[in-house]
Amino acid sequence: MTVTDRLPAPKPPLRRPSPGRRAVATVRNLWRQLTSMRTALVLLFLLAVAAIPGALLPQRNLNVGKVDEYIAARPVLGPLLDRLEMFDVFASFWFTAIYALLMVSLIGCLLPRLREHLRALRSDPVAVPRNLSRLPHHHRGTVETSVDETDAQVRTVLRGWRTVTRTGDDGHRAISAEKGYLREAGNLIFHFSLVGLLVAVATGRLFGYEGSVIVIADGGPGICNTSPAVYDSFRAGTATDGTGLDPFCLRVEDFSADYLDNGQAEMFTSNISYQAGEDLGTDRWQPYRLRVNEPLRLGDERVYLTGHGYAPRFTVTFPDGQQRSETLQFAPEDATTFLSSGAMRFDPPGGLYPDPDERRRNQIALEGLFAPTAAFDGTLLTSIFPDMRDPAVAIDIYKGDTGLDTGIPQSIFKLNSEMINQGRLVKQARVNLRPGESTTLADGTSVRFDGAEEFAYLQVSHDPAQNWVLVFAITMMGGLVASLVIKRRRIWVRLRPTDSGGTALELGGLARTDQAGWGSEFTDIRRRLLPDALTAAQKDR
Repeated sequence: MTVTDRLPAPKPPLRRPSPGRRAVATVRNLWRQLTSMRTALVLLFLLAVAAIPGALLPQRNLNVGKVDEYIAARPVLGPLLDRLEMFDVFASFWFTAIYALLMVSLIGCLLPRLREHLRALRSDPVAVPRNLSRLPHHHRGTVETSVDETDAQVRTVLRGWRTVTRTGDDGHRAISAEKGYLREAGNLIFHFSLVGLLVAVATGRLFGYEGSVIVIADGGPGICNTSPAVYDSFRAGTATDGTGLDPFCLRVEDFSADYLDNGQAEMFTSNISYQAGEDLGTDRWQPYRLRVNEPLRLGDERVYLTGHGYAPRFTVTFPDGQQRSETLQFAPEDATTFLSSGAMRFDPPGGLYPDPDERRRNQIALEGLFAPTAAFDGTLLTSIFPDMRDPAVAIDIYKGDTGLDTGIPQSIFKLNSEMINQGRLVKQARVNLRPGESTTLADGTSVRFDGAEEFAYLQVSHDPAQNWVLVFAITMMGGLVASLVIKRRRIWVRLRPTDSGGTALELGGLARTDQAGWGSEFTDIRRRLLPDALTAAQKDR
C-alpha cells in the first residue's frame, strides 16, 4: 500500500444552491420570523405606539378646520407631518402596513398551534416515566385490593381525566391521565378572537360611517338619513362614499336635562319619533325615549344622544309689516352655565325692496349671547345656571350685506367680520332682551326675542361589524380567563401485584404550568387512593 492509498479520498466540491432555492430559503426564513409569537408581540406594541399620534394630533376625518389651523400655525413642522400622514393616522399607509403584518403574523403563528393542539387532543396521554420519584409530586403505598379492583378505583377517582392504560412486560399496569386541555384551547380562543376583533374593527372602518347633527326639540320636520348633506359633520368609511345610506327619519319632540345643584348635568333625556322600513313616507311615527348610553338601534344604525344646547327664536318685523321668524342654535361657550353665542341673518321681503341689490343691502343680522339663567353686571350678560329658568339675550343688531351671496363659506355662529370692517354691514343697536321684549331701529324695523328652544345633538353611527366586535371581545375575555385559571396537569399511576394479593401503587404528578399551585389536587387524589397514607407517614416519623 502506498502513501497515496492511505490518504482519504478527496471530498467532492460543495455545490452552491441555485438562485431559485436561495430565494425560497430566504422567503421561508422571513416567513418563520414573521409568524413567530415574538414578532406578533412586537407588531402589537408598534400598533399601540402608532395610534398615539392619532390621539395627540387633530385628525382630518374628524375636524378639517383644526388640521388646517395646526398646519398654518406651524409652517415648517405642519407640512412635514402632513406628508407623513400624521393627520390621517388610521388611514395612513404605515398604520395599515403594521395592521396587515400583525394580522398575517397572528394567523401564521396560530394555525400551527391549532394544528398541534388538535393533534394532542387525538393522541393518547404520554406513557408513564420510568422513574416517577423524580417528579415534583410523588408517592408510594400499598392497598389490600387486587390490581383489577385498584385499576377500577383509579379510573373512578380520575373520572373526567383523559386516561389510557398500558400493560408492561412484567405484568404491571401503568395508567396515564391528563387534564387541562382547555387551557390551550382558551389561549387559542383568545388569540383567534383578537384576530377576529382586528378584522371586525377594520371592517367597521372600511364600510361604516358616522354623522352628527343638531335637531331642534320642537317636534319639527327633523332629519332623514338619505344623504350626508343632512348632517352638520359626516365621516364616511374608507370604502364608503356616503351613498346608499340605510333610510330612516326621526324628529325630536322634546328634550330635558337633570342637573345637580352645582349645575353639573346628571342625565339627558329626549323623546323622539322615528320612521323606518314600511313606515317611511307615511304618517306613522314610532316613539322612543332617547337617553345617554341608551341609543336607538335600527339595524346596523345607532342613534346616540351626545349633547344639547339652546336655539333662541327671533322675529324681525320690517317697516311694511311683513315678518321673518327664525330659530337657530347657538354654540355653548361655557359647558357649566351654557352661556351661548351665535348669529342670525334675515332677508327683507321682496315687496319692500324689489331690486335684488337693494334687498341685499338691507339685510338684518344679529350676533350676541344667550343665557338660560341670566344675570347682569350692569349691561353685561352672563349665565349662572345651565337650565332655562330666566333666559335673556345680549345682541348686536346689524343692517347691510351679510355676505351670504358672495359664495364664501361662513360660520353659522358668527357674522363675516370682513363685511363689518368694510362697512358693508353696519351696527344699528346693542340691546339686552328677555322673552317677549323687542327693540325698534331707526328705519322702523322691529326685532323681538321670542324665547328659546332646546336642541339635541345626535350622532348616527353605522358599523356593520359592531355586533361582531362585541362577540369577539366577550370570547377574548372568556379565552383569557380560561388560559389563566385552568392548569394543564398529568398524573401517572403504576400498579404492581404484591405477594399477599394486594397492590403496590405508585403515584406521580406534574403540572405543566403553575407547578406551585397544583399540589392540593394531587394530595386529594392520593388520599382517595391511599386513605392510610397520611397515617403511615406519621407513624414512620
